[in-house]
Formats: sequence, structure tokens, C-alpha cells
Amino acid sequence: MKNIASIILAAGEGTRMKSSLPKVLHNICGKPMLEYLIDNVNSLGIDKVIAIIGHKAGLVKERIPGIRCVKQDELLGTGDAVSRARAAIVKDNKIDNVLVLYGDTPLLKKETIQRLIEKHVSSGAGCTLLTAQLKNPTGYGRIIRSSAAKIVKIVEELDASIYQKVVEEINVGVYCFNKRALFFGLEKIKPENKKEEYYLTDTIEVLAKANIQVESVTADDPEEFLGVNTRAELGKAELVMRKRILEEIMDKGVTVIDPNNTYVEQGVEIKKDTVIYPYTFIEKDVKIGSNCAIGPFARLRPGTVIGDSVGIGNFVEIVRSTIGSETKIRHQCYIGDTSIGKNVNIGAGTIVANYDGKEKHKTVIEDNAFIGTGTILIAPVKVGKGATTGAGSVVTRNKNVPAGKIVVGIPARVLNKNKK
Repeated sequence: MKNIASIILAAGEGTRMKSSLPKVLHNICGKPMLEYLIDNVNSLGIDKVIAIIGHKAGLVKERIPGIRCVKQDELLGTGDAVSRARAAIVKDNKIDNVLVLYGDTPLLKKETIQRLIEKHVSSGAGCTLLTAQLKNPTGYGRIIRSSAAKIVKIVEELDASIYQKVVEEINVGVYCFNKRALFFGLEKIKPENKKEEYYLTDTIEVLAKANIQVESVTADDPEEFLGVNTRAELGKAELVMRKRILEEIMDKGVTVIDPNNTYVEQGVEIKKDTVIYPYTFIEKDVKIGSNCAIGPFARLRPGTVIGDSVGIGNFVEIVRSTIGSETKIRHQCYIGDTSIGKNVNIGAGTIVANYDGKEKHKTVIEDNAFIGTGTILIAPVKVGKGATTGAGSVVTRNKNVPAGKIVVGIPARVLNKNKK
């Protein structure tokens, strides 16, 4: 798809979100909704992507490095927004078609986008758009067809007549245009509507009147075209995306005991035969090996890498740490910035104190070590191979525990078994 460019409309403020953050940067399962669209487009081999930005443009641009951004200084409508990308697209002779997406539709699947593009290319249409049938189409633009079932225009709900409002075929807001047809249509539209804006949807009527072919593809899944404009809709999108992520994980051989009460963010990797217990929270950039047991009530934060056959129990929090195979961390522990070896036992209530108020420090626990209940390890510190800490020990910073030795006390000292 090298001859296709994509324009993603991301300039809106999203006033109904009631947020100081631009709407398209609100997270869904740990990733800004705008990034879902960019990832889908890139996965289809479309490497020319232009984001139209406006509200807090600098913040949006910073979040999507590598993507060309064009600013819409005044929010004069979607037609005006797309026009801003004209210079970047028209002068590129390699571009024949333009895919237009809205940045607040993160649930749109790449398979649907691909189906739209394939229909557009095979039909040779001036525009191919995504439509859907809804029994309650409130809030959506309506697709108006001729007696011959050809699309003649799109009417936004605010401008629709009482007869047009009963039409159940709606505009999803995904378009693939022939480049020339797109900018021909944009030159003809006028802000003759209640909002006094330039509507991208008005280009459809312009093309139809010029006898330029307009085609459509029907979206089958209503969840895909959920637009996120409010916090409530953000919550709905979160539920849908979480379900998708968990289904993908389970399809790869992972057991999720209670999907309704398990939270896994985008970008998590879990190998087969691992079991995730309820009320577990796994954030992005976490990797988990095979045959592990995670949870219940565990929290794995970014930068955590867990080997095979590891047990992570209830009320355990781990961040930026590596856990070796066969290691067990069963109860009420905090592990931060720590490298733990193989076959290590971390006793209940263990805390790795990785932050000294200014900097975070590393802790190393080597293979076969035994960390007693209630141990506090004040980083930076190292526990050697086969070493043991007694219950309630406090190992102070830089006071490393020698391999094979036992330390006890506050502060922890090597236990001398020969002392009488």
C-alpha cells in the first residue's frame, strides 16, 4: 500500500471530556487512543501518515514522534482540517489515494480498514466510505441514497430533516479517497450548515453531483466505530479493548481465570500455560514466561520481566525488575529495580527499598537465595548465591550478603554458628 497516504484528524479539544489533556491522548489500556490508529495504519504498510493537530499541538506532537504533524490553527471543521494536508500530499506523485481517519475512534480494526481500501482500489471509486446500520442512529451523520441505491450525500444529524433522521444507515467516519477527487471536492464545499464549518462529509455530495463514483463498505461490529467524546465513552472503549487484549492472550494458551476482573494493558507479552488469577493488574512493557502463576491481587508494572515457572502471589508489586525461573514471591511484597536469579524464595512482607529520596538504586539477589519473612533490602545491595536473610532482617545499603551466608538482625549481620 505504498501509494496510499493517511490523514488522521486529531485537532479537536474534546470539551466534553472536561480535561486539560487533548482528547486523542487519553489512554485506553495504557496507550493513547491516537496511537491505536497510527499503529493500525503502519501495520498495513502505509508509511506516509499525517496527523492534523490543533488543541495543545505541541503536546500531541511530542507524543507521536516520527509522524508528520500539520497544525489547524482555527477549528473550522473536518473539511478544513483535511485541506491542511494538501501541500504534503498533492506534491507527492507516488500518492494516488488518501485514507482519512478520526483520531477518537481507537477501536477500529486494521482488518476493517484493509477491507475498505481493497474495495476502493478494486472499484476505482472517487471515494469509498465505511457505513453501518443502526436501529438508533442518534448522533451520527445519515447516508442518503438515490432510488438506485447510490450514495448521493451525507447529512449531519444537526442539519438533518425529520425524514432524514429516521434513516438507519450511518456514516462511520472512515474514508478512502482518490487524491484528485478529494481535493476537487474540498474546493467546492462551503460552510453552509448550522455550525458554519467546512464538513468533509459535504465532499460526498459534490462527487455524486459530478458523477464521480462513491462506494461503501459496511461495518459489522458496532464496537468498532464507537467515538470517544466523553469520559463515559472512554470507559466503554476501555472495556472493549481490555476484552480484545485478554482474548488475544487466551488464544495464545494463557489461562485467565476471571476476565471480568483482570486488567492487562497493550504491549504485554505472556507465554503459554501461565495462569492469571483475578484482580491482577499487568501494565504495559511487561513480559511473562510460561507456566507461571500470577495473582490474585498482583500488580506488575512497566519494565518487569518474569522467567518460566515463577509464582507471583497476592498483593505483590513489581516494577523494573527481572525475576528468574522457578522463583517464588508469594505474599505482600514490593520489588523495585531488582534483578532476582533462579530458584529464589522471597518471603512474605519483603520490601526492596529502591528509592533514597533522590535516586532509585539497584538490588541483586542471586540464584538459590532465601529471603526471610519481613526482610527489608535497602538498595544498592547484593545478596549472594545461596545466601539467607533471617525473618525481619534489615540489610542496609552497600552491605552485601556473602554467598552461602546467613544474616540476621537490624542491621543485618552474618550469623556465626560457631559462637557459643
